[in-house]
This record gives sequence, structure tokens and C-alpha cells, in this order.
Amino acid sequence: MSAELLSILVLAVLFVVGTTRSVNMGALAFAAAFGVGTLAAGLDADGIFAGFPGDLFVVLVGVTYFFAIARANGTTDWLVHAGIRLVRGRIALIPWVMFTVTGVLTAIGAVSPAAVAIVAPLAMGFAARYGIKPLLMGALVVHGAQAGGFSPISIYGSTVNGILEREGLPGSPIALFLASLFANLAIAALLFVALGGLRLRGRDLGDLDDEEAKEGDGGSGGTGGTVTGTRARTTPDADLLRLTPARIATLVGLVALVVAVLIFDLDAGLTAITLAVLLAVVWPEDSKAAVAHITWPTVLLICGMLTYVAVLQEMGTIDWAGEHVGSIGIPLLAALLFCYIGAVVSAFASSVGIIGALIPLAVPFLEQGEIGVVGMVAALSVSATVVDVSPFSTNGALVLAAAEDTDRERFFRQLMLYGGAVTLLAPLVLWLALVVPGL
Repeated sequence: MSAELLSILVLAVLFVVGTTRSVNMGALAFAAAFGVGTLAAGLDADGIFAGFPGDLFVVLVGVTYFFAIARANGTTDWLVHAGIRLVRGRIALIPWVMFTVTGVLTAIGAVSPAAVAIVAPLAMGFAARYGIKPLLMGALVVHGAQAGGFSPISIYGSTVNGILEREGLPGSPIALFLASLFANLAIAALLFVALGGLRLRGRDLGDLDDEEAKEGDGGSGGTGGTVTGTRARTTPDADLLRLTPARIATLVGLVALVVAVLIFDLDAGLTAITLAVLLAVVWPEDSKAAVAHITWPTVLLICGMLTYVAVLQEMGTIDWAGEHVGSIGIPLLAALLFCYIGAVVSAFASSVGIIGALIPLAVPFLEQGEIGVVGMVAALSVSATVVDVSPFSTNGALVLAAAEDTDRERFFRQLMLYGGAVTLLAPLVLWLALVVPGL
């Protein structure tokens, strides 16, 4: 067996073990980088560490540290409730509020599972309370997170754009962001129509509260405990609606982060960690636990996978794999195969890990020039993330766990069937829309 084939088989084992044994694939990847790099590639420790993505490490730590502080001081809660106030309690718009809020959170740097973990409990609570189908609400939360997931300052976007830059390939951060945004927005719109979202029009929170109040007092016109309980559930705590100095500073910091990266082209990681440190110095009580809430598993995952991929690149596996995929003789078919590999594996494993592994593997194929790089990278990236509605993925599992007053087994089957449909159809549609035209 050639060393190249062995290294790819080890990569496959990483995904299998990481999925079935719940072991962080980044830790497995570091171990694999050491074993394969030392035994098969003849690399020493310096050679292995040369592939460590220090720039992405700073991005991951910086943005998640900043976001952890925003969560600790209540800024993210304020954003969620501000969105609800904007739609004035219209029930039909609440799923779109959740879609938008999770999209904004991931677009400004929150890790997708973190955004879903914050919004999903509130969203699924509203779904149970106001008769919104849980699949509709849960899917819009996840697709919202992925809609903003490839902004230039996001985790996904920074990962993909960083890989393309290191490989010397032409990229378009804005095109990548828009591809994910419109793909997830289109899916969300179809779901909204198919799952009865239009029937929610004309209903608002106040109407349902009044109905439950009448049921609670038996129609006597009195005010019983039902009214009080209902109001307590639908009216957010006054503290959540208050803009404290810490929250104002955090919101200003979020705007500053976007401006610094998009307009002044400053490094997202260094900017985010600088803003986070400033907040921590001024309000240390809100920041004590923030470091513990940095998404260290995600940091370990991405850095481990990219270190292992760097070992593969050093030993020639990347070129070897690209040549074999390209030898299919039909570039469009090879491109479709890449998209399906990304979607199928990501439905059961980490989307970030898949992106970090597949895009470098596709580099030699892209360098042939027969397939548009921008379109292919966008199709592959979106294919590997749009399937996160699967209950086997982190986001899907978070939505399932947050479901209230519903048959979880039935909801699990719904998520599984829907995730399977997305896995089957999305790569084909994305391939037709982004790759076939030669973008």
C-alpha cells in the first residue's frame, strides 16, 4: 500500500472513529499527523508543527472569546428580544426573526452550534407555545445559522478563505457568503410554505394570550393565574430589554469588528481578541468565565484537521488524490462527487472538519482550470453545511434537545427524513447552479 493511500485511509478512520466514539476529531488528527508524518513521511516535530494554522487559531479564539463575553453580559439575549419587538409580536414572523438572529450571530463570528444553542431553546419554546410546527422552527434556526455562516469574519468563512489564500487560489469571500445566504434563504422559504407558515398570518401574541386568559378563568371575565403565567412566559424580563453600559460597549465592539475587517482589512482574530480584552478589563465580572466558554473543541478540531492536511500536502497525498479524482475524465462529474462526499460525511460529522479536509484535497483538481474555483468552492462549502439539519449533526441535535411539548421520537424521524432529503438534493442543485455555469 502506498503512503498516499495509507494517509487517506487514516483520514477516513478519523471520521469513523470521531463519529462513532465521540472523540474530538482534531485530537485524533494531531495523533494521526504525528504517526503518519513520522512513519510514512519522515517528518520530524518541526516539520509537523510547520502545518499548524496559527492564523486560524487566533481567529477562532478571538471571535469566540468576544462572543462568550457578549453572551455573558446579556448582549445576545438583548439582540434576540430586540428582533421579536421589531415584528410587534406577529407569530408568522417569529420563525424569520429566529432565522435572522442566528444568521447575524454567525455572520459576526459566533460558531454555528453556539448560535443555535442560544436561539434554539427560545425558538422551540415559541413553537410549542404558539402552534408553530417544530420542524419549521428548528430548520429555520439551523438554516439561519448557516445563512450567515460564510461571512468574511465568520468561522466557516475565515477557514475557507484562509485555505484558498494559503493555496494561492482565487477566491471571492463575498460570493461565498452570498451563495450560502441565498441557498439557505431559498430552502427556508420553501419550508415556510410547505410546513404551514402562511397559515400563521393574521395571528399575534396578544390574541393568543387573550384566548388563553379566557380559557384559564372559565370565561368568567376574571383574572386568574393563567393570565399571570402566560404574561410571564411571553413578556421578557425587563433586565433583558435594558441596554446596560456593558451591552452598549459590546454592540459598539461588534460594529467595530465588522468595520475593521471589511473596510480596513484588519485581521479578524487579532481585532476580536483586542476588543474582547478591552471589555474584560472594563467589566471583569462579566468576563471571568468567558475564557472557559471559548469553543475549545472547535479550535482543537480545526487546528488538528488542518495540521493533518498539511502533513498530507507535505508528503504529496494532496496532489496524488487530486490527480486520481481528475483522472475520472469528466471534471463536472468529479466536482459533483466532491459535493456529495462533503454532504454525506458532514451529515454525520463536523462540517468544519469536512471543509478543512475536502477543500485542500480538491486543490489539485481546481488547479487544472477546467472547473471554476469560486463556484466549486462555494458549492462544496454550502453542500457540507446545509445538511446540518440532520439530527446526527451538532445543530440538529441541539434543536432536537430544545424541542418542548412534542413527541421527540417523531420529531427525530422528521429531522432525519428532512436531513436525508437535503443531503440527496442540495449538492445536485448547488452543482447545477454554481459549478455547471463555470462560475
